[in-house]
Amino acid sequence: MSETAWTDPDWLATAHGWIDERLGALGRHRTGAIEQPHVRSWGTVLRVPTDGGTLWFKATEPALQHEAAVHTILAARSPERVPPLLAADLDRGWLLAADAGRRLREVVAEERSLVRWHDALDGYARVQLASRADVPALLATGMPHHRLDDLAAGYADLVGRLGDDVVEPRLRDAADRVGPMVDRLASYGIEETVQHDDLHDGQVFVAPDGAPGARHRLLDWGDACVSHPFLSLAVTLLGVVAWGVDDEPGSEDVAPYRDTYLAPFAAALGTSVAALADAADLGARLGWASRAVNGHVDADPASTVSRLRMYADGRP
Repeated sequence: MSETAWTDPDWLATAHGWIDERLGALGRHRTGAIEQPHVRSWGTVLRVPTDGGTLWFKATEPALQHEAAVHTILAARSPERVPPLLAADLDRGWLLAADAGRRLREVVAEERSLVRWHDALDGYARVQLASRADVPALLATGMPHHRLDDLAAGYADLVGRLGDDVVEPRLRDAADRVGPMVDRLASYGIEETVQHDDLHDGQVFVAPDGAPGARHRLLDWGDACVSHPFLSLAVTLLGVVAWGVDDEPGSEDVAPYRDTYLAPFAAALGTSVAALADAADLGARLGWASRAVNGHVDADPASTVSRLRMYADGRP
């Protein structure tokens, strides 16, 4: 969709009307004008000041409209980590949510520490484990299903479609490694579940002191899919944590954070963290191959090549 669709006066009037109706049902009142701080081709976010604090409205393009339903399912299972929505229109993919706190990115910059990622990763692993039983319901929302056993063929097809002027030979040659890596990861027998696919420090929120629920909340599930859970580690570990507080590649050892994430899985599977370390490392690399294959946009080959390099080399 065009960004102008989200700023169209008629569309905004309809959205504002829905927001006010929902506020009435919640017993809340607006204390000022609704603002529109974020407009993208894929959706928009509105800020709603109320007598009960700031609320947030989100609308997305049709391909992402399942987010409201996905969030509802995850929140029902793990409300301490995925705060329940205040209202949702599942047909239109609209959602209204309370303010979740500050972005982890801002807090990390102030504290000069990544220590908060430990609690966030522990919580995320528990959300994934709890959601295994919800896979049929999640898929029924329209959430994509990125099967691990489709990845090798998908990678080969992708690099075959991209020209030599876009993809260097070594990235084509790396296609031969995808299948064996997939087989090794699959051999661990870990169930598919929800996979956020973009869990960076702008998607984790730090709740205010004294707020109910967990301190670190997980939001923005629009890019999520059903897949192998460890593919999430591509973005989180290799794309964020490894870069440290100063955004320098390789400046932070990801192993302690990986092990924190693995601990709930080890407990659930009756094994040790050490026994799952290789699987997590495989997932982190294959996650970039998956993002290249499933997130490729013809108009943006540079992003695809960056993801292919992250898979092949562990760096862009």
